[in-house]
Amino acid sequence: THITVNEKTRMVDISAMKRAISSRTCVLVASAPQFPHGIIDPVQDVAQLGLKYGLPVHVDCCLGGFLLPFMEKAGFPLPTFDFRVPGVTSISADTHKYGFAPKGSSVVMYRNKELRSRQFFVQPDWPGGMYGSPTFSGSRPGSIVAACWATLMHFGEDGYIDSTKKIISSTRYIANRLKSVPEIFIFGEPLVSVVGIGSNVFNIYRLFEALVEKGWNLNSLQFPASLHLCVTLLHTKTGVADKFVLDIEDSIKEIMKNPNAECIGAGAIYGFAQGIPDRSLINDVAEAFLNACYTTKSPASSNGALAVLNGDAAKV
Repeated sequence: THITVNEKTRMVDISAMKRAISSRTCVLVASAPQFPHGIIDPVQDVAQLGLKYGLPVHVDCCLGGFLLPFMEKAGFPLPTFDFRVPGVTSISADTHKYGFAPKGSSVVMYRNKELRSRQFFVQPDWPGGMYGSPTFSGSRPGSIVAACWATLMHFGEDGYIDSTKKIISSTRYIANRLKSVPEIFIFGEPLVSVVGIGSNVFNIYRLFEALVEKGWNLNSLQFPASLHLCVTLLHTKTGVADKFVLDIEDSIKEIMKNPNAECIGAGAIYGFAQGIPDRSLINDVAEAFLNACYTTKSPASSNGALAVLNGDAAKV
């Protein structure tokens, strides 16, 4: 069940979460931070609910898993969010984000081995012999695991503390600079690496289009309409943060010459999609696109042999 967030802080509404708990509830989830606007949920309050109702509490730390653990040593103290909080039972972290490892590697941690054993898959009666796998995925590429481990060893704790210090400093610098731009606003209080931007003056997707044209790699968001910058080590280089703020200010000056103008590029698509009340239509369009990606033409005969890749085979 999706739980509403506080309109001002963008944190999960604890009262709404409490009201949503029923006999069908199997787990409570808190974000640290959430993806759209980089806001950290009140993990301790969510954990208290878990303890009160006897429910496990998962902390989604996929985005912040290699930032939050090092923030205190980097000089940015945070409320406790991990297993030091009674009631937190599992935490996920993506090594391929701020861990800088190759994509395809992520980690889920459990408070104890009893919980961890629930992710295992065991089939003792398979004709091929007794089968056991630590995950439902079964076979996994060892090369990615090895590359991930090598990356972790290369950076080490000192390396991650250093990258955390640079990224958090740049994020807060950008957020503070943008708070002084009157035509836009920042969502909540971004403490980690994401700055979410919205506007009550013009269509925010116009700013998205303008910045993309200037070469910035951003994410457009919906519900509410917004965009965000996910700060990485590239943004911590000298002059990059200032250039981003300057490009926003310049873009807004152009937008405000005709603030009511409509989007004409990619932003128009995002705005249109957000406004469709029947969300099943969006599902249908997405499925049609994915099907198109897997659709192939029948290849010509080669050496007298005709290979046909039909729709069912394309699923493989």
